[in-house]
Amino acid sequence: MLGSFSGTTVPALLNSTSNQLYLHFYSDISVSAAGFHLEYKTVGLSSCPEPTVPSNGVKTGERYLVNDVVSFQCEPGYALQGHAHISCMPGTVRRWNYPPPLCIAQCGGAVEEMEGVILSPGFPGNYPSNMDCSWKIALPVGFGAHIQFLNFSTEPNHDFIEIRNGPYETSRMMGRFSGSELPSSLLSTSHETTVYFHSDHSQNRPGFKLEYQAYELQECPDPEPFANGIVRGAGYNVGQSVTFECLPGYQLMGHPVLTCQHGTNRNWDHPLPRCEVPCGGNITSSNGTVYSPGFPSPYSSSQDCVWLITVHIGHGIRLNLSLLQTEPSGDFITVWDGPQQTAPQLGVFTRNLAKKILHSSTNQVLLKFHRDVATGGIFAIAFSEHYINWKSGKLDFIPGSTLSQMCTLCRSLPNLRPQFPHL
Repeated sequence: MLGSFSGTTVPALLNSTSNQLYLHFYSDISVSAAGFHLEYKTVGLSSCPEPTVPSNGVKTGERYLVNDVVSFQCEPGYALQGHAHISCMPGTVRRWNYPPPLCIAQCGGAVEEMEGVILSPGFPGNYPSNMDCSWKIALPVGFGAHIQFLNFSTEPNHDFIEIRNGPYETSRMMGRFSGSELPSSLLSTSHETTVYFHSDHSQNRPGFKLEYQAYELQECPDPEPFANGIVRGAGYNVGQSVTFECLPGYQLMGHPVLTCQHGTNRNWDHPLPRCEVPCGGNITSSNGTVYSPGFPSPYSSSQDCVWLITVHIGHGIRLNLSLLQTEPSGDFITVWDGPQQTAPQLGVFTRNLAKKILHSSTNQVLLKFHRDVATGGIFAIAFSEHYINWKSGKLDFIPGSTLSQMCTLCRSLPNLRPQFPHL
């Protein structure tokens, strides 16, 4: 609004800043007066001065009248310093609401676009002295950076640029360049690449201009199928990891977690693991299966294998020897009702002497496999935890009773000891 007027004072000269003018007159029901007489004439509106286009930048917008907006953006590699949009302000003297911006080649920064340009500070002018600038190229996982130099000139030996294949100062250096010879193109094998520039206190030169473009990296080899185990992981790209787990009864041989390495040829940081049946060991799960070494292939080891199975105190162990294909002449499995070979035996079993179901009277059983002949065989012994409820007269051994409680009861009733020699 240019103004609101009443009374007998003549308003000052008014100038509109638009090609249209709205005039509204209002009178109420009381006193009447002579009213007003005004004259108007057309005048040319002045425009804001043409804004300066920043070096290494472009301007969008060709109208500079009141309320017109002009936009600026910088060429690749330069950062806008100032306001990207300016507008022509109203008033008797036309001016922009902000000064035109500048396009500056900055010292360091982070770039995440799939392609871009990196410039030394002040390019194409000389770079300043005593500069340490670091740029991080961060691409999506599975992509590397193809780097190509378009301009290069530094003080030999003293001012230099380093390209590292990763985000850290300790990442592998792909190249260190100094002087006036244009470096050859580089291929990073990491989705993160570091560009570092250093200048000392003496000579200053134009520096460098480089372009980078993302390219897709290969995946590491597919680790599946993984025999007798499971592979967990979302992908096999650079930097991604997979985890290996074995099925019950098998033991993981190798590293459980593998990470896809950086490199021109994709590979895992460790050899692929494998799942094997161990020759003996301590088993503390409440159920599972004991397999012959090499299962499901015939065993070939000539050494004795010993397994100790332990479940919760107050529980017993049920063994199922349904799959027992050992050589009957010299290969056999011995089972003890306790943790040592001095405990009572539950039996000695071969193919011809197999008992399908066994029950322990303790929470531990010891299994020993002895091989005596050259040919092999296979066996699988399933086990599971079960409750024990021993009764004799008025005495009950309640599931969950502690070992000390059982011993106290046994000492009070000596006739029970022969039945439970492990107590």
